[in-house]
Amino acid sequence: MPEISTPATPATAADLPTPSRLGNHIFEGVTMVAAAVVGLLFLLVTGILYYGAHLSIGNFGWHFLVNQNWDPVNEDYGALTFIFGTLVTAAIALIIAVPLSVGTAIFLTDLAPVRLRQPLTSVIEMLAAVPSVIWGLWGIFVMVPWLRTHIFPLLQKTLGFLPIFSGPIIGPSFLAAGIIVAIMILPIVTSVSREILRAVPDLQREAAYGLGATRWEVTRIAVLSYARRGLLGAAVLGLGRALGETMAVTMVIGNVPQIAKSLFAPGYTLASVIANEFTEATTDMYMSALFEIGLVLIGVTIIVNILALLLIKAVETPGTRRA
Repeated sequence: MPEISTPATPATAADLPTPSRLGNHIFEGVTMVAAAVVGLLFLLVTGILYYGAHLSIGNFGWHFLVNQNWDPVNEDYGALTFIFGTLVTAAIALIIAVPLSVGTAIFLTDLAPVRLRQPLTSVIEMLAAVPSVIWGLWGIFVMVPWLRTHIFPLLQKTLGFLPIFSGPIIGPSFLAAGIIVAIMILPIVTSVSREILRAVPDLQREAAYGLGATRWEVTRIAVLSYARRGLLGAAVLGLGRALGETMAVTMVIGNVPQIAKSLFAPGYTLASVIANEFTEATTDMYMSALFEIGLVLIGVTIIVNILALLLIKAVETPGTRRA
């Protein structure tokens, strides 16, 4: 009588040979160490900045954040003007760069001819690789004179009734710095936005076309609404770059510590004051104040990014795909 064979039962994790479980533990350990190193680096940098800033923190306290004075001669230091300049330039950069980046990403993903997509994408990726100092040189010798001669007078003539477009036109200014930062973050936001739009399932588009939607309606309803959270995340990445930009901003913002209502006025940022004055810090208090400026820059970046992430969470709907 032939024997009846029973179907083999699938192997469980406990039945795997010891080397496989060992490899799994090694893999988990390596990834855990990698994650810990990232966190440790952040804590190390923050700790070094805090140690270097302890004289300034002990002398000025919280008043450092609301003091507008920056007087190395009398050793009276405050970060408010630099915080103002950092936030203003970052806001200008986002207002300019995000719509252009999303529009470019939509064109490359859904509208551009196939033969043009890869060349245009390569150009955008090469723009992201241009060093900051090159953008600064181009900005101070080409962009700023052109803005001072053509664009700024036009803005003042048409929108001069607004306080932000009033006042004398010098050239290096908050607006010039915001524009140069917008140009610098545009390739990054465009590349991330393009990948997000490419991840939208084609079924979304086909369903909208099947219902008789136009190309614009397909883009607005089926694509942008689906990718809204991811596009906001791309804007947050651009914001992080805008807040910390140094050399290009230093070369076009004017480097004057003041809070002005006009965008045509020169200003200063947290990053640019460190780059400009670090070699001039001849006293311990001066050096400590610059270390505290770096600490403030980290704090501003963290706070702004947390607020942006909360905004992303607020616009999330139950049907939104999680990143």
